[in-house]
Amino acid sequence: MNCIGFPPSIDDTCHTLILGSMPGVTSLEQQQYYAHPQNRFWPLMARLLEEPAVPLVYEERLQMLLRHHIALWDSLDTCDRDGSLDSAIKNEQGNDFTALLANYPHIKTICFNGGKSAQAFKRYNKPLLSRTDITFHPLPSTSPANARWRMDMLAAKWGEVICP
Repeated sequence: MNCIGFPPSIDDTCHTLILGSMPGVTSLEQQQYYAHPQNRFWPLMARLLEEPAVPLVYEERLQMLLRHHIALWDSLDTCDRDGSLDSAIKNEQGNDFTALLANYPHIKTICFNGGKSAQAFKRYNKPLLSRTDITFHPLPSTSPANARWRMDMLAAKWGEVICP
């Protein structure tokens, strides 16, 4: 199946960018980041940002991140993949981060939600990795496929970066 990613959720106040690899099947069907009910991304963000609950409406979820100056995008723009597993990704194309960072110069922290996100970013954006004004943080995936990382473990690791 040919997968086409989403545009970034970002505004001029964002200083942190969280990158996934490519939305999974459920997310692509619903046209929403982290739409699979077992993905722990939204509950994790609500917890770290000390929000009372995960907003039920998708647009309010995006606004929750933007209120805290956090942008959301993916390392990949397009790929071929059967199912949702990162290990099944083939024929990938990276997103244009040189342009994004030129348009949003306040981004100083880039977090990778899982290994594939970091790997793809590094493959397609080698020159950006030498920038000293941006820090890069590979983090454990919030995907249900990463079951060995329980929510408390994710919160501890992600919390080191999201709300130090």
